[in-house]
Amino acid sequence: MPEIDIVALGEPLVELNQTRAGEPQYQQGFGGDTSNAVIAAARQGARCAYLTRVGGDSFGAQLLELWKAEGVDTSGVEVDPDAHTGLYFVQHGPQGHSFSYLRRDSAASRMTPASLKGQLIERARYLHVSGISLAISTSACDTVFAAIERAHAAGVQVSLDSNLRLRLWPVDRARAILREALRQADLFLPSMDDMQHLTGNDDPERTLDWIRDAGATGVVVLKLGKDGSIIDDGHGRKPVAALRVEAVDATGAGDCFAGSLLARRCKGDSWEDAVRYANVAAALSTLGYGAVEPLPSAEQVQAKL
Repeated sequence: MPEIDIVALGEPLVELNQTRAGEPQYQQGFGGDTSNAVIAAARQGARCAYLTRVGGDSFGAQLLELWKAEGVDTSGVEVDPDAHTGLYFVQHGPQGHSFSYLRRDSAASRMTPASLKGQLIERARYLHVSGISLAISTSACDTVFAAIERAHAAGVQVSLDSNLRLRLWPVDRARAILREALRQADLFLPSMDDMQHLTGNDDPERTLDWIRDAGATGVVVLKLGKDGSIIDDGHGRKPVAALRVEAVDATGAGDCFAGSLLARRCKGDSWEDAVRYANVAAALSTLGYGAVEPLPSAEQVQAKL
């Protein structure tokens, strides 16, 4: 049996989340898509580890404290004394939430394949990566593909979340690199919003067809937000309904979905049961502000199930 259920790779960030729309009041928290996902998984009882680089600043120290408090193995985290930890702001309005980032030359963006020290990947059941990790720098992109190669060599399954951020790269480059990455993924977790930018259509069935035509051979779970998810296992497609809630902040909901889904697969759930669980966890994560603080515990999710 693998010693670790999920090892995630990516960029952690410090979060300043607006608590009242239109007013300069912000609550400090933490974010970063794969960091959110691995914390969500740990709260569902999974054994988790994180691979990244943080700055030699107080924010980097706070992130290390956060992961340790959440039970996430930090032996794969490097501290870069010459770089800063990334930062982002979340603002809220009638059209939902918007993000502003201060991440250029962050410690995580300076990761290279040499940053993948130790045997965390080889000791895991899943490696979880994302489109953001592929986009933040050329060296980070190389690091993700090096991690995927090591995972496959060790028989570790690869999970990829699309997490498309067009501020980070042109859509043509994003499409080309994500196509290559999804071909190598055992589990692909695209959102419908992301895929609209990549495919130009808003139809879930056509989107899933595009993903298969692009070379995906693993399981695909298309995230539809408040409309739930669709599982495509290569043999058929199964919609799974969402839990309806009065959301206040959707920051990190997709990351919560990814981490919760992986955690339940590691517990032995079927794909349908794992996705149903992840839908509920993601919905509950929207009931508070911030990416990390509202992530539910396993007990909270089970109570709603």
